[in-house]
Amino acid sequence: MNGNAWFDEVALGWPAGLAGELDHRRLKAPAVKLRSARRGAAGDVVYAVDLRVRLPNCGEVLTSTELHSVEHFLLEGFTRLLPEHFLSVGLMGCRTGFYLGFVGEGRAQVLCDTLERVLRDMRQAEAVPYASIGQCGNFRDHSLADAQRVAREILARRAHWLDAA
Repeated sequence: MNGNAWFDEVALGWPAGLAGELDHRRLKAPAVKLRSARRGAAGDVVYAVDLRVRLPNCGEVLTSTELHSVEHFLLEGFTRLLPEHFLSVGLMGCRTGFYLGFVGEGRAQVLCDTLERVLRDMRQAEAVPYASIGQCGNFRDHSLADAQRVAREILARRAHWLDAA
């Protein structure tokens, strides 16, 4: 993958041939896909993972409120559940999903199980995390109900998350 002979995506539980950049016409959603792995100078490996929620180029994208609220839940959940490994969450500009960054943890099973727990916790939440004026630059643009609906949508396809294309 990405010219790195040291890397074995299958050993980490990712399907062969689906890591890296793929033709967006092949992608499925919701899906979790390894985008890349990079070894740092100190030997740590950074993993970039795509959480695709909606199909690319099919007309249905996440609203800004859905993106924003789900992003807050992903940030809170992965920080809480994988504190030594979680780096960041980013929004896909096309509004079809999220980029997740991890250091030292790239196993598909661990990441998918943790994502499942984050989404299950979202369904039980009473508020969007970090959604106050002191913690968010656009604190009025949140919807717990929208985030919970997206969580249910993603969880409904849990058995197929790794079938990204």
